[in-house]
Amino acid sequence: MNKRPCRFAVLGAGSWGTALAMLLADNGQQVTLWAHHADHAQAMQQSHSNERYLPGIPFPAGLNITADFAEAVDTAEIILLVVPSHAFRVTLQRLKQRIKPGQRVAWGTKGLEPGSNKLLHQMAREELGETVPIAVISGPTFAKEVARKLPGAVTVASADSDYALLLARALKNHYFRTYTGRDIVGVEIGGAVKNVMAIAAGTADGLGFGANARAALIARGVAEIMRLGMALGARQETFMGLTGLGDLVLTCTDDQSRNRRLGLALGEGKSVAETVEAIGQVVEGINTSKEIRALAQAHDVDMPISEQVYRVIHEGLDPREAVHNLMERAIRSELD
Repeated sequence: MNKRPCRFAVLGAGSWGTALAMLLADNGQQVTLWAHHADHAQAMQQSHSNERYLPGIPFPAGLNITADFAEAVDTAEIILLVVPSHAFRVTLQRLKQRIKPGQRVAWGTKGLEPGSNKLLHQMAREELGETVPIAVISGPTFAKEVARKLPGAVTVASADSDYALLLARALKNHYFRTYTGRDIVGVEIGGAVKNVMAIAAGTADGLGFGANARAALIARGVAEIMRLGMALGARQETFMGLTGLGDLVLTCTDDQSRNRRLGLALGEGKSVAETVEAIGQVVEGINTSKEIRALAQAHDVDMPISEQVYRVIHEGLDPREAVHNLMERAIRSELD
């Protein structure tokens, strides 16, 4: 383990940011969790929990809460962004005004930039430059289970293997397993596209299509993720690991997934707007479906499931028609 605790700033007090902050604090790290809204920070300080996103789960001792960005960032050694993908660049731009030599950055965000279909590490490099060490934390993890100290695992990917190991050690304990890697592109693609596939799997279940259809969607979803990732320079084996197949299976099969719940509602005839309002949190797959479609078209990658999800969400295609479109595709080799 680390010789001494690291000072962490966790930016973003949603469910996943809070769970990671709790995990780090439980491991003896010095953690400040930053909330965007002062009233949210005050409520967490008073209840010593995040009742908005992780109700009934008390914070570990030593977890500091603030709505003061400077207080969170200025003394941190590692700054961990866990904000929605649409807020990722603006948070980086705010961070750029304060970051100092020696500070390192990581993120637990999944998705792409709306409007540009850029990956998160591309935004980080554009805003922070090439010298700041960066890493991504990803895997098949529901925040509530991590906060409740149920067993789980993630991969920490960075071009700087020492930094990846440092982060992995800070996160690891008796209920949370960590691995390291270098394939940031593969990890990011797996974490983004699985949300689109979860909408597809949820829609199939909402339509009552059964376990066979769900399994087929997951298997073909892996193929789509792999095709896109490899076109962008990722390693094929990444997609058979925690951040590829592992995260895909989790998100497609369990109703804790907001993306799967959206798909279930669509299959039952509900609208995107009313479902998102009922869920009450960001459903990353909505915007991601648009960005993944643009990215696939730019790189001439065939992603039929992603295409149909895009059409259902953004063009109002009937989900049954989307399934019909997939089933009527010409026979081809499974390995192409």
